[in-house]
Amino acid sequence: MNDTVTLSRAEYESLLDRIEDADDKAAIDRLEARISKMGFTEATKDYLPIQLVERLIAGEHPIRVWRAYRGVTREALAEKAGVAPSYLTEIETRKKPGSFEAMIKLATALGISLDDIAAWVKPRR
Repeated sequence: MNDTVTLSRAEYESLLDRIEDADDKAAIDRLEARISKMGFTEATKDYLPIQLVERLIAGEHPIRVWRAYRGVTREALAEKAGVAPSYLTEIETRKKPGSFEAMIKLATALGISLDDIAAWVKPRR
């Protein structure tokens, strides 16, 4: 028995669109359930406003963007994370990539996951 299925490009793209739509609907359903359980403000507290997302897209360091969103000064974040303020400045200005340990401390201090940082940090060349 042959397990191969052949689809036209149009059928294949239509199938991908349907899967994407189903994924989007599932994500919305999960969000609506969280909102019902926790309330809108609590359920969306880690959703960045579009202005901050645009800053990320433009290449601004995610630590700086999340720090701005949380309303924390550089000095306060450095102290809470246990890193030197000058080191934090070098990370935010992309002069230094930041050690894995420093990134964990900064993410924890900001109340975010490493994924919230790693998704936006470009590898050094």
